[in-house]
Amino acid sequence: MKKLLLLIAISFTSLVFAQKLQSPNGKFVMNFSVQSGGYPSYQLNYKGKEIVKPSKLGFVLTTKDAQANDPRNFLNNNFEVVGSKTATFDETWQPVWGEEKSIRNHYNEILISLKQKGTDRLVDVRFRLFDDGLGFRYEFPQQKNLVYFTIKEEKTQFAMTGDHTAYWIPGDYDTQEYNYTTSKLSEIRGLMDKAYQKGNASQTSFSPTGVQTSLMIKTVDGIYINIHEAALIDYSCMHLNLDDKNMVFESWLTPDSHGDKGKMQAPRHTPWRTIIVSDDARKILASRMTYNLNDPSKITDTSWIKPTKYVGVWWEMISGKSSWAYTDEFPSVQLGITDYAKAKPNGKHGANNSNVRRYIDFAAKNGFDAVLVEGWNIGWEDWFGNDKDYVFDFLTPYPDFDIAALNTYAHSKGVKLIMHHETSGAVRNYERHLDEAYKLMNKYGYDAVKSGYVGNILPLGETHYSQWTNNHFQYAIEKAADYKIMVNAHEAVRPTGIARTYPNLIGNEAARGTEYQAFGGDRNNPNHVTILPFTRLIGGPMDYTPGIFQMDVTNGSHVNATIANQLALYVTMYSPLQMAADFPENYEKFADAFQFIKDVAVDWDESKYLEAEPGQYITVARKAKGSDKWFVGNVAGYTPFTSKISLDFLDAGKQYIATIYSDAKDADYLKNTQAYNIRKVVVSKKSKLEQVSVAGGGYAISIIPVLNKNETKGLLKL
Repeated sequence: MKKLLLLIAISFTSLVFAQKLQSPNGKFVMNFSVQSGGYPSYQLNYKGKEIVKPSKLGFVLTTKDAQANDPRNFLNNNFEVVGSKTATFDETWQPVWGEEKSIRNHYNEILISLKQKGTDRLVDVRFRLFDDGLGFRYEFPQQKNLVYFTIKEEKTQFAMTGDHTAYWIPGDYDTQEYNYTTSKLSEIRGLMDKAYQKGNASQTSFSPTGVQTSLMIKTVDGIYINIHEAALIDYSCMHLNLDDKNMVFESWLTPDSHGDKGKMQAPRHTPWRTIIVSDDARKILASRMTYNLNDPSKITDTSWIKPTKYVGVWWEMISGKSSWAYTDEFPSVQLGITDYAKAKPNGKHGANNSNVRRYIDFAAKNGFDAVLVEGWNIGWEDWFGNDKDYVFDFLTPYPDFDIAALNTYAHSKGVKLIMHHETSGAVRNYERHLDEAYKLMNKYGYDAVKSGYVGNILPLGETHYSQWTNNHFQYAIEKAADYKIMVNAHEAVRPTGIARTYPNLIGNEAARGTEYQAFGGDRNNPNHVTILPFTRLIGGPMDYTPGIFQMDVTNGSHVNATIANQLALYVTMYSPLQMAADFPENYEKFADAFQFIKDVAVDWDESKYLEAEPGQYITVARKAKGSDKWFVGNVAGYTPFTSKISLDFLDAGKQYIATIYSDAKDADYLKNTQAYNIRKVVVSKKSKLEQVSVAGGGYAISIIPVLNKNETKGLLKL
């Protein structure tokens, strides 16, 4: 009896305050508590199972004139609850572009108001519980005792219930361009050296157990957990650092050049920390919680924002056929001083008038919206690896690129050119030129720009994902909106749903894309595209640049994929900005397969996630915006996959012609990449399909309503 009373006493004293929040469907329960010592914490259950064990919240600050152990530095203990407020919210909103024409935003909310004893500092924690997971953030109200402050560490914990399987890339302040590793949490430390593939233009690791979000996790009993963040604005990017003895992740913010991890001024709030959970992998892909935690569009007139399918003078340089630079004569150049008129052309410059016209002609002939041209502007001779500030002016074309004439030619063909702004990491230089560069785009009718941040961020000491640099990325997006310009940012911070608020952010790279297939030995793993939708794409679309048909590229590298796999990516790798990345001549060689790229949409009314398992396979069906046409894509990982799907998403009483682009039986992502079959069948809502994808392969299907019965003559019914 004494022992029982002691346990009750311990339990009572360790939990000072507790409050429960349920999701609208009742499947999630979040328990908030203040533990002994005044430590705020939360815990999350799903369908009666514990998903996140009690996890502490708070911060460590850097306080002027205070020793490390000064209580003023600790904003994570000695708290008491001084108020709470609950709310319910339910709306349906229409994105400017997206995977669906409408998104439901439905959650229950509790705002916990905390006061720190001894300092009287106030911190609120806002929790929103959706039917697909939990989002929470810290809010700092206007107050006298916490106004300007510096974050040393954010101490948000995500305590796991076991040694789960994770799909992870190394934590890094400068790059996300890694292949994914699949392992137990306890194995991360031992695998980190191998996973941390060196050779990126800029990379900065921080821990042998540090990983990046969006982090995908699977428990032994089949629960899928995704940890990420939403609405990353004016704050540093969050990584996760694992205590692999206790299986507790803790937030790890990206520091600035002074080592500080956040400069704050109340009233203010942090980004949302997000935990998406399901026992069905398909529902992780279907979650729109990240977008729902962002503010509605701040752009009132969005009529100028258009999903785009494009080709470009890009793969030529990536694969080694052409160069960005105009001349090989100059080991260095100085803008405004170097006279390119006197330079000897190297004969390899890809952005020349005749070559660009060739791409414009190809785009016009095949119904593409735009042509991206890289290497059009002066400065590429010494752009890389020199930490050069005044590296580009974003205004002056090379002698063989007639910007006015080419734009006139493109527009006469119904095609637009996409601007390219590589910054080489020289952020201040870009901002100095940004207004004039955007004005130039307006003058010549460019409405989209691909920006790049290859190399170390200048000023030196800053990194790609610090608060300072993130503020630059946001500034460029908002400034572009002033000029009605869409932004496709490469090497920028990974997206966190901000495209809801600024839908002119039409694309991002922020992960390993197709270009790494041309970089020699360290190519993308065959299962790379079966993981990215579970990780990188949780925060927004990726400009993955698919559509490679010639897998043995000019520089001797090899693309780990089949042609059918490349077609499927236009459906499985969602983006409102889709590139057909290969050379025109390679598409002309396989014109029957290229037809799918020409047909497939880039904007959708509905999306159905039919089959999914991270690292193994993904099958998605999407209905084209304002159309009755459907498109299906499947990608497979390291092992062959037999897809078994129902077409019950089709309208009842209608017939459709399904054109199926699939791997041939002998297709192989290494040795027989161009082996594919194309067949047409008649399908309906009652049809079922069984289709084999080889390792690193896949299939793609266009499903078009029958308008005339004569169209079905001679075709088998499925």
